[in-house]
Amino acid sequence: MSLEQDNKVNDYSEKSIRILKGLQPVKQRPGMYTLTDCPLHIIQEVIDNATDEVLANFANRIILTEHADGSISVEDNGRGIPVGIHPEEKVPVVEIVFTRLHAGGKFDKGAGGAYSFSGGLHGVGVSVTNALSSRLEVTVWRDGLESSITFEDGFVTVPLNSVKTPRPKKATGTRVRCWPDGKYFDTLTIPKNQLIRLLRSKAVLLPGCEVVYRNEKDNIEQVWKYEGGLKEYLTEQLDRPPLVQPFEAQGFAGADDDTFSQGEGAGWVVCWTDEGQLERESYVNLIPTPLGGTHEAGLRDGVFQAMRSFMETHGLGAKGIKMIVDDVFARASFVLNAKVLDPQFQGQTKEKLISRDALKLVSSFVRPQMEFWLNSHVEEGRKLAEMFIKQAQARQHSAQKIEKRKGSSVAVLPGKLTDCTSGDISRNELFLVEGDSAGGSAKKGRDKEYQAILPLRGKVLNTWEVDQNLLFGNKEIHDISVSIGVDPHKIGEKPDISNLRYGKICIMADADVDGSHIEVLLLTLFYKHFSYLMETGHIYISMPPLFKVSVPNKGKKKERRIYCLNEEELKKTVEKLKKEKFTDAQIVISRFKGLGEMDWEELKETSLDPETRRLLPVKVGLPGDDLTGKAMQILMGNKEADARKQWIERHGDQFEPDI
Repeated sequence: MSLEQDNKVNDYSEKSIRILKGLQPVKQRPGMYTLTDCPLHIIQEVIDNATDEVLANFANRIILTEHADGSISVEDNGRGIPVGIHPEEKVPVVEIVFTRLHAGGKFDKGAGGAYSFSGGLHGVGVSVTNALSSRLEVTVWRDGLESSITFEDGFVTVPLNSVKTPRPKKATGTRVRCWPDGKYFDTLTIPKNQLIRLLRSKAVLLPGCEVVYRNEKDNIEQVWKYEGGLKEYLTEQLDRPPLVQPFEAQGFAGADDDTFSQGEGAGWVVCWTDEGQLERESYVNLIPTPLGGTHEAGLRDGVFQAMRSFMETHGLGAKGIKMIVDDVFARASFVLNAKVLDPQFQGQTKEKLISRDALKLVSSFVRPQMEFWLNSHVEEGRKLAEMFIKQAQARQHSAQKIEKRKGSSVAVLPGKLTDCTSGDISRNELFLVEGDSAGGSAKKGRDKEYQAILPLRGKVLNTWEVDQNLLFGNKEIHDISVSIGVDPHKIGEKPDISNLRYGKICIMADADVDGSHIEVLLLTLFYKHFSYLMETGHIYISMPPLFKVSVPNKGKKKERRIYCLNEEELKKTVEKLKKEKFTDAQIVISRFKGLGEMDWEELKETSLDPETRRLLPVKVGLPGDDLTGKAMQILMGNKEADARKQWIERHGDQFEPDI
């Protein structure tokens, strides 16, 4: 690097701060807003807008066309995107929808809002489609006019133009045609099977809606219109008949529901097969959630609780067998379609629902209906109970074999370790908790069957330059090693992990600077001296919230507690609550000084319960890649103060932790 270049790198001043405007953030880092393997997700954003019109009962037809020139269009017969001038922004509304992040009709959730149920409140959907397309054309039929506007690289190139249309005034709708830009995607080829499956599922989830797929290049047209329910769809997907007839039902909150908003609930179908491929699909307001989330957890909980009650009533248990949710769902296939008024997703790609209320919502409707179904089909219930008991026996037998193999070599466990009772390593979790106070709350909130707690006192030793033979001179490190059942080893070595006692080793520290320091010290320990556990995906970081927001009863919604991971989430939460007409006086914000300030119920909900916690796996570079090692040397080396200072000056604003 030349002196001129070096000076340029070190010139960190007011001029160095860039402000990304409009759609620039999407173009700069598209992976934060969508999936970049192919353009399917940005097309799905347009499809979701059309299905939201169907959900709101304003449309009953969606047509997707793959054109010969590589473009894709989606057309619906809904109300048509408004094209008038926005009262505040003074530009056409349709232009705002496609060029502004966090703008759209789905923010208006109040009475009379444009959408009661939609795929979330991110407000960046079709604007991302526009940002990542070289060209995008929008045509709207509304109020007897045909209006069109054209964008290139996210900017308006042909302004909005409206002319009278010979179409009947009632023939309203929207057509969006886009040309995805290849520089943002690994490939422009959209997997046809995935696209067709997506469109077909929309037809299934929207009985009476006609969904049309056209491919001009291959001269193909397919049409789906289902008047039946989810059962027909699921049984078509299975490669063998189910063990008993599928359990299909639905439940939605009425106007007199004191817990949930009117219309919230779910429809579902569940069936069990003794072998073969499992089929599992879940949706929230028609948005596919391939990574599941709290609505799936609600389905699992409702079915499990109902099955356990049925087995107790009919005396179907087996001596010494404790059934868990996984035993019931090991051979289950299902389709779940939840309706949630204000869904919260993990990330903009909306692949996982994290709304905590959704678990209670779905479970509260599933359990009573499953209990009724089981008691109306007793013989089918007995068959299922027999299958679940066999599954539990196999699981426990496997765990016993693992325990027997490792028993003779286990050292005396640390006295402060509160161990779990299960020997099933695939389920067992160890939480390394900062402080005895938080450790006490964690012990109360844990599931003692498979969750163990090891409280740590103070900050762990920086082990980056500590000789492996001297590690056990530090009591905390000795206790960690003995608890997990694996000895320290060098980077790149493959140690004996037959005595590993936990499938997940979770670092749980306060959500502040000191907590982050403890996380770094523990990650240093695992990277340098237990690297194989990191490579094989056994190390996790728990993400406790920094803030709690409390709001009182409002309408049919009871008092709520909303947890926020950081200040950014807090800001978004407060903005959303103000749109729900809560005043500053009604929004009570509490900041957790540490895990010890949480009561055990709060700690359980936010950090321990697998269905509602945030737990991030730690990833490392490929074996042989020394880039991580060089970075760790700079950050953790005793004599690297100058290198750390230079690194922070040059790259501190760019760093993203790889977790």
